[in-house]
Amino acid sequence: MFAILKKEINSFFASPIGYLVIAIFLILNGLFLWIFKGEFNVLDYGFADVSSFFLLAPWILIFLIPAVTMRSFSDEKKQGTLELLLTKPISHLKIVLGKYFGALILILIALLPTLLYVYTVYQLGNPVGNLDMGSTVGSYFGLLFLIASYTAIGIFTSTLSDNQIVAFILSVFLCFLFYIGFEGISEFTSSPSIEQLGMSYHFKSMSRGVLDTRDIIYFLSVSFFFLTITKFNLNRETK
Repeated sequence: MFAILKKEINSFFASPIGYLVIAIFLILNGLFLWIFKGEFNVLDYGFADVSSFFLLAPWILIFLIPAVTMRSFSDEKKQGTLELLLTKPISHLKIVLGKYFGALILILIALLPTLLYVYTVYQLGNPVGNLDMGSTVGSYFGLLFLIASYTAIGIFTSTLSDNQIVAFILSVFLCFLFYIGFEGISEFTSSPSIEQLGMSYHFKSMSRGVLDTRDIIYFLSVSFFFLTITKFNLNRETK
């Protein structure tokens, strides 16, 4: 598994993909949070708060993570190397986890520099340090679990086609559905319980600074489900 993980990370940074992902994520967040006028601009917010970052990041990641994961298995299929990979003396689960954690680590590396936003807002507070750290830490934990779920979805969709664009579109659709789709269905059907099936509901819950085990179990279940059916798809490839 670690050999595949290392190979994935090396492949990301051996090509422009890794650098582009990190740059695009930071540039887009930076422009909306500090440059563009609007509801996301921290300086126009009126008080020291980074909640606008946590409102914006999930939407950027809906497109960014599928761009990272779309090549995981799609490229192997297109190049004809998937069969060779599956015949190696390593379990299909370890292959899936190796590619999953490789993509996940790249996204987490992109997330690390955003801690500078927290430090900046912390210093801009009046008095210095006038920042709700409980909510901020909870939001970061929520974002970590959200990223883990998005990545699992992206890895799964990459097994469905040898076309990376198709894998990207399917991943964006599923991430969108799980993040905000159930909220829309809940409003349409006037059934509040349906909203709890969506990631947005649980992400917002964690963003309040309270780490509820129900929210953690939800995100872990989503990740586990998509990684399991990814492994199932690989098993079918060998038959």
